[in-house]
Amino acid sequence: MDTKQVANYIVNWLRDYLVDSRMKGFVIGVSGGIDSAVTSALAARTAYPLLCVEMPIYQNEDQVSRALKHIHQLQDEYTNVSYVSVDLTGVFDRLIDALPDVPQTDEREMSLVNTRARLRMSTLYYFAALKRYLVVGTGNKVEDFGVGFFTKYGDGGVDLSPIADLLKTEVYELGEELEIIDEIMQAPPTDGLWGDDRTDEDQIGATYNELEWAMAEYRAGKKPEDFKDREKEVMSIFLRYHHANKHKMRPIPVCEIPDNLKS
Repeated sequence: MDTKQVANYIVNWLRDYLVDSRMKGFVIGVSGGIDSAVTSALAARTAYPLLCVEMPIYQNEDQVSRALKHIHQLQDEYTNVSYVSVDLTGVFDRLIDALPDVPQTDEREMSLVNTRARLRMSTLYYFAALKRYLVVGTGNKVEDFGVGFFTKYGDGGVDLSPIADLLKTEVYELGEELEIIDEIMQAPPTDGLWGDDRTDEDQIGATYNELEWAMAEYRAGKKPEDFKDREKEVMSIFLRYHHANKHKMRPIPVCEIPDNLKS
């Protein structure tokens, strides 16, 4: 991949989209991970206003420090970058207190994980409406179109997705081109929604390299039974997530009423 040309292409695409939308700038949630770091660095290069928002909810301190170091690096390099930190921990706690008390189950834990992401989405759109900015998505191709590893109307609730056609390995290539800080480049990928140090691999059961392989094999028409051992296991993991999360990756279904029933 020609990383310099790809970076320039995305920057120009962001500029053109912003001008066409008649909005004034961009807002992005910066988590301390590679996807948000690359995306915010690309948005900063547009020269249009960029607001970076850091939104901890019982956040791992390493994630917070990486996010802040990245944001400060952007501010040192680009005059169009501003920053705000919004600690949503108290909001999250008050929401839980307001909800009916239910037993501790895996479903409850996942519901609360997704609630964190949706609180962050609401916060980004607060600033977007306040400033007439666009919310920039940070999802990559494997997450958005392979395994659906995002929260519907959480980190999936955005106005535009500049890196959604890039595989995770390609995002890292861009990270090198954009000189993303080593702490982020070397950190294991994590969604940062659990309040601990669990990684994406811990949750999914496969690395992004493995998922990229499975995604390519699936698109070539291969099935788990075409493989054995670890490859068979990875294909099964990919397909389980892909099918379970299809509702996230498809447009919202609309019930189209036949004309003869409306006349």
